[in-house]
Amino acid sequence: MIHHEPRPRPAPWVIRRSHLPHRWLVPFVAFDWAWEWVAFVLSRWNFLEVLEYLGSFSVLVAVIFYFSESGDRIKQRHYQAWQVINTAQGKGGSGGRIEALQELNADRVPLVGVDVSSAFLQGIHLGRARLVRANLSTADLRNSDFHLADFTWADMHSANLRYSNLQNTVFDNANLQEVDLVGCNLAGARLDSADLSGADLRFADLKGVAWKRLAAIRMANIAHIRNAPDGFIAWALQNGAIQKPSDE
Repeated sequence: MIHHEPRPRPAPWVIRRSHLPHRWLVPFVAFDWAWEWVAFVLSRWNFLEVLEYLGSFSVLVAVIFYFSESGDRIKQRHYQAWQVINTAQGKGGSGGRIEALQELNADRVPLVGVDVSSAFLQGIHLGRARLVRANLSTADLRNSDFHLADFTWADMHSANLRYSNLQNTVFDNANLQEVDLVGCNLAGARLDSADLSGADLRFADLKGVAWKRLAAIRMANIAHIRNAPDGFIAWALQNGAIQKPSDE
């Protein structure tokens, strides 16, 4: 910050020079004495004080504009994330989709109808995501977190969800045919009208699963499932499920 107190008038050069003990100091003292005069003159120039106030005001205006335009910046960020997802649609690999999907979900943007079929999305975190009517068929989603996500009417056939967290997830009317759910945590999941035909449920945790309205479970492998609800295993076997311990 500029110091606005008027500086004392510098002593005349004759007096300043008379106090020098050595002549070789004259150039250095003269240089300093000249700048004292510059500082003296500027300290009495009110225009500089006005400039400082204007500078402070410009910072305030910049801050106001920054916050007022925050909504536009968020929209732009979301647009870029959707662009990444849509550009890679139908392709293998990640293509930046993990970061894009997680960013949108963190901002609570619904992912309704998103198509990430055949994508490599291992370890993605989409807890509480709204994935209604999403297409995740044949996607690699191993070791992912989808707790409390909504997969109503989603197409997940042949997706690999091994060892994922699907706790309290909604799969109403979802296509789960041939899906790999080995070792998944399905505790509290809802499966109303879901199709689990050919699904691999080995070692999955089914504690508290809402299963009584399942549409189909024919050829689903229920070997070594954990915490199966009362009556589930008997019902599943009666409706075509199998118990095959190994992949062979």
